[in-house]
Amino acid sequence: MLKDRVALVTGASRGIGAATALLLGKNGCKVGVNYNKSSEPAEKVVSEIKTAGSDAIAVQADVTSANDTKRMVAEVLDQFGRIDILVLNAGMAVPIKPFSELTYDEFTTKTSGEIDCFIRTLQEVVPRMISQKSGTIVGISSTLSRYPGPGFSSHTTAKSGVDGLMKSLAAELGQHGIRVNTVAPGLTMTDSTSFMPEEQVQALAQMTPLRRVASPEDIAGVVLCMVSDHMRFVTGAYIPVSGGMMMI
Repeated sequence: MLKDRVALVTGASRGIGAATALLLGKNGCKVGVNYNKSSEPAEKVVSEIKTAGSDAIAVQADVTSANDTKRMVAEVLDQFGRIDILVLNAGMAVPIKPFSELTYDEFTTKTSGEIDCFIRTLQEVVPRMISQKSGTIVGISSTLSRYPGPGFSSHTTAKSGVDGLMKSLAAELGQHGIRVNTVAPGLTMTDSTSFMPEEQVQALAQMTPLRRVASPEDIAGVVLCMVSDHMRFVTGAYIPVSGGMMMI
C-alpha cells in the first residue's frame, strides 16, 4: 500500500508508536523509528520491519529538544532522502490526579511538553513536505481531549491543544498537497495504562459497544488508513478509535 514511501514515527519504541511503525513497514514504507531512551525496543521494531521486507532505522531524539529533533530529521533524510509520512506519537507522561492537587510545574510540563513534542518535529518536516508538494501528517491525540475524565485535566488540555494545532495545519497546508489528520485513541492497553486494575479495564470494556478496549494494533490500523491514498480527500479530520465509546 505504501511502497517506496518514507515515514517518520515519533515515540515508536513501544505501544502505539511501535505498532504503527511496524504496520507501515509491513505495507512497504521505509521507517524512521524514533525513540528517546528505549534503544533496545526500538532496534527490535527496526529488525521486525526489515524481516517484513522493508527498511528502517532507529533514531534517538528527545523531541522536545530543538537540536535533537534537527538531528533526527537529518538522519532520516540522509538515509532515505525524503519524508512522506509523519506520525506524531511522542508525548509526555500523564500526571493523573485532581486539578487541585497538581502543582503548576506538573501541569505545564505536560501541556507545554506535549505541544513541544509536536511543534519541534513539525517545524523540521513541514518545510520539506512543502518543497516536495506532498505529504501526510497524523497527530495522535486522545478521546479525553473531547470527553474529559476526572484526574486528567492536564492531559485533556494538552491533547486539546494538539487537536487545534492539527486543524490549523490542515487549513494551511492543503494548498501544498499536504493532508493533516488526528487519530484519537480511547483506552488502549500499553505500558502507560498497565497500572489500571483488570476489573477496571473490564468494566470499561463492558461500557463500550464492541465490548473490549483497544490494542496498539487497533490504533495503528487507523493510522495506516489515514496515510494511504484511499483517504486522499480527507484532511482536518478527528477520528476517535474507541470501539464506539465516543461517537461524533
